Amino acid sequence: MGLWIPFTLMAAFMQSWRNAFQNRLSKEVNTAGVTLARFLWASPLAVLYLVLLYHFKPVAMPHFDAPFVLTILAASVSQIFATALMVMLFRLRNYAIGVGLAKSEAVIAAALGAVFFSAPLTALAWAGVIIGAVAVWLMSNTGPVRELPLKTVVTGLGSGLCFALTTLWVREAALMLDLTFPHSAAWVLLWVISTQTLIMLVWLLVRDPATLRALWSRPRLVMLTSLFSFLGSVGWFTAMSLETVAMVKTLGQVEVLFTLAISARWFKERLGLRDFLGLAFIVVGAVCVIVA
Repeated sequence: MGLWIPFTLMAAFMQSWRNAFQNRLSKEVNTAGVTLARFLWASPLAVLYLVLLYHFKPVAMPHFDAPFVLTILAASVSQIFATALMVMLFRLRNYAIGVGLAKSEAVIAAALGAVFFSAPLTALAWAGVIIGAVAVWLMSNTGPVRELPLKTVVTGLGSGLCFALTTLWVREAALMLDLTFPHSAAWVLLWVISTQTLIMLVWLLVRDPATLRALWSRPRLVMLTSLFSFLGSVGWFTAMSLETVAMVKTLGQVEVLFTLAISARWFKERLGLRDFLGLAFIVVGAVCVIVA
């Protein structure tokens, strides 16, 4: 079994909990505040993770050139927009549907990766991606297509596109560093999280300091959001340094399984036949990419 598989499963599980905490925080704090909560305490955790890696396995320090920095900046800004759009989804439809629509990133990443990032897939891998897309559609579209609000569709696809671009640029940045596993992913993680934290902090200090006070008054929820975001990012970044984004994100759709379980138990949202059928398709899609 490829090492990218357990890291992807870990990432999906951690991200499902991070989304749950973000969803709860979105009821009390605006979109920018929830977005910052994802990164706020993750930066010191990323530093600690990198220090531990160098303690147990010392390697040479990498060289950070201009293309690397620009790639990091693009990935950071793209993920900020992706997170903000997902928080907006929480307020448009129910929790599970919002996450489901944003999971269009797997298909978008497969298409963009094949065309622009020299990451073609085998026929079986493409089958897994498409089956996963069908699964997400089944669970996110609870009624006739014409009844699905256009704003929800556009916001969901926009979030998926931004997440896809983020992951493609993250993998590209990791490949730019001449480092062994898992140090390259750890450096990219630190750069991305630190950049995002700095951007959001400056923005809120200038434009909306009241939101910073709102976050300060909810330390436990903010800490949990940052912690699970960090753990999820460790999984995603490490997996994507080992395997193509489309493969990682297709297997990562098992996150929807975790999300639905959380949605049913924590948010008391009922699951229907389409949800269970969608889960079956996700399992089939995941098997396809693992075998591929």
